[in-house]
Amino acid sequence: MAKTNLVIVESPAKAKTIGKYLGPGYQVKASMGHVRDLPKSKLGVDVAHGFTLDYQPIKGKEEVIDDLQKAAKKSGKVFLATDPDREGEAISWHLKELLEIPDDKTYRVTFNEITKKVVNDAIAAPRAIDKNLVNAQQARRVLDRIVGYQISPLLWKKIRRGLSAGRVQSVATRLVAEREAEIKAFTPQEYWSIQVDLARIAPNMGRFQAAFYGREKKLELHSEEEVDQVLSAVQAAPFAVAGVKRQDKQRNPAPPFTTSTLQQEASRKLNMTPRRTMSIAQQLYEGVDVEGEGTIGLITYMRTDSLRLSDEATAAARQFIQSRYGQSYYPGKPRIYKTKSGAQDAHEAIRPSDVNLTPEQLKKDLTSEQFRLYKLIWSRFLACQMASAVYDSVSIDVESAGYHFRANHSALKFAGYTAVYVEGKDEEDEEVKQSPLPDLKEGEAVRLESSRKDQHFTQPPARYSEATLIKALEEKGIGRPSTYAPTISTILDREYVVKEGKNLRTTPLGEVVNNLMKDKFPDIVDTAFTARMEERLDEVEEGKENWTDILAHFYGGFEKELQGAEQDLERIKVPDEVSDVICPLCGRNLVFKSGRFGRFLACPGWPDCPHTQPIVIEMPGKCPQCGGRILKKTSKRGYAYYGCENNSNKDESKKCGFMTWDVPVKETCPECGQTLFKKSGRGFKKPFCVNPACANFLPEDQRGYKKKTAENANPEEGVPPAQEKPAAKKTAAKKPAAKKTTTKKAAPKKKSAGEKTEP
Repeated sequence: MAKTNLVIVESPAKAKTIGKYLGPGYQVKASMGHVRDLPKSKLGVDVAHGFTLDYQPIKGKEEVIDDLQKAAKKSGKVFLATDPDREGEAISWHLKELLEIPDDKTYRVTFNEITKKVVNDAIAAPRAIDKNLVNAQQARRVLDRIVGYQISPLLWKKIRRGLSAGRVQSVATRLVAEREAEIKAFTPQEYWSIQVDLARIAPNMGRFQAAFYGREKKLELHSEEEVDQVLSAVQAAPFAVAGVKRQDKQRNPAPPFTTSTLQQEASRKLNMTPRRTMSIAQQLYEGVDVEGEGTIGLITYMRTDSLRLSDEATAAARQFIQSRYGQSYYPGKPRIYKTKSGAQDAHEAIRPSDVNLTPEQLKKDLTSEQFRLYKLIWSRFLACQMASAVYDSVSIDVESAGYHFRANHSALKFAGYTAVYVEGKDEEDEEVKQSPLPDLKEGEAVRLESSRKDQHFTQPPARYSEATLIKALEEKGIGRPSTYAPTISTILDREYVVKEGKNLRTTPLGEVVNNLMKDKFPDIVDTAFTARMEERLDEVEEGKENWTDILAHFYGGFEKELQGAEQDLERIKVPDEVSDVICPLCGRNLVFKSGRFGRFLACPGWPDCPHTQPIVIEMPGKCPQCGGRILKKTSKRGYAYYGCENNSNKDESKKCGFMTWDVPVKETCPECGQTLFKKSGRGFKKPFCVNPACANFLPEDQRGYKKKTAENANPEEGVPPAQEKPAAKKTAAKKPAAKKTTTKKAAPKKKSAGEKTEP
């Protein structure tokens, strides 16, 4: 009787999907990620003896390792089917070494997508473990280990405990800090604009608006005197059409997703953090239970920097586009996108495994987040193979007294790919919608009806968002697809950077750490140096570089910098970040502190003044009861709720009791004009009116919450009287318990010297 073959993957979900495809001749087990690693309690790297590594089984995985060892001994062949990247290759190598699997029983397989055909094809054509990939991963691991484990203790001694440094996280912090410095140093420049309202001479034949352009070339207006000079000249002179330009403009679709662009677009459109995006994408890749089909892997591997698409995928897209949208929506041949130089190109771009599985078909089988992310990936892939959108563009130049004014209008003529997908933007400025322009002829006279001038000032560069920071890291060659999400999570967790809305801003702590790193470890935070290190790791993967040579070259200079920093640095005090909130007890400005449950406000006069309070955020709209500001607060149990600024007003005549779980939005009710609200939780929620006197009023029991029992209603605890805690909050990952921390708990949580410091 033939022995059963063993297939080892990382996760149970992946094991379930692959097990369904392979059948009874195979046993599929999960390693639950890495099975061995460098020890947490020490460096684990013998620098003096050629960077020998002290790998040890991970504590808590004894049962998993024992089970895999027994299964491997009983099996005929052992297929190591971990993820198709450096990390996955390293996990396979560690499994082989730890489980002591003989070479003649070891088979490495990878799946770019987890479908029956791909899985069976991969099992039929296994390969050996790629040691170059393993060495590239080891080199990165050791570099990050050396930086993290040797600089972090220095930060603990010189600044405070619990801090960390790393090759990628320190560069990311520097980028945010430099952008903040640009904003602070920015000097606004004055400029002016002129708008004129024009009309044909014949009555009721069409009016339009034009903006000042210049003379033959574009001209900037920097003062009101210059503006008045132009207006004085044109008001005394006739206007005539100097030129009319009409053309069809094509807009091409965006390429399919890479890891970076998926994280950016999910942040823009879905408001998902990079970490959450990758977590949900992993679920879609590993497999989801679909009614009538079983477990199916819905997307290709989600850690990639390639724009390549398989012939099978583009052929399936062509057939789908032609059958659903018609021949005119297909460009005639597959669109091929060129992958940027320096990309590893090991896998395809991120796409649906089967384009015929539409988001609408799968909606009932997916969670809200899975559905939204799958729809984003599916739509982007389909759109990238569709015809260009065509716009009817008209531009009219009008001349008066030698000055030119320009009016533009663009209308969609053929939807093309926009029928499926439109790419999001980092800048959310609304475009001014221009009305269609009259059918004017060159030389035709027009009449000036009115004019207006507006003063403007140039704006500083925008703060980074998670999306734009990822874009900057990618453009500068910092990190790789697998590092973007954990890097941003790390600098937020360390509180080097805080998130305000969608914007990232450095804290005083981040500034202090960044300045220390720039002064004492300039190479670590140098973008060019870090990008070059990534290139050298790629060369290890290609077999062109020896991984220990890279480490030796790096360590020589790093050791000198470390010794110099130890001798030169004194204890550094981190200045308090002062808020504009006044302490109600002593009148001082409160400062930001950090505790077990996150950031909060405290009086700088502690211990003489013990006042602390949670951080509140002003929300859009007005209180429906008294018209005051609505503030986002945190209850003592850690739940976000929304209350009027006058909740704690000492003047009883002005005190307001409005509190709700519902989230205020910018829109107002078209019937009564009051602020609209929406149900809390992730995803799109339709806004509703909370005014009982309004025809659009939506009662509380119809807003999707369970009814709150009277005995548990306690406004003092931040629990609105007639509502249950939102169900979504019960499953939210790592929600801070409360902002009730006192200053005695403000010290950062102590961490062991062996804490992992770099993704």
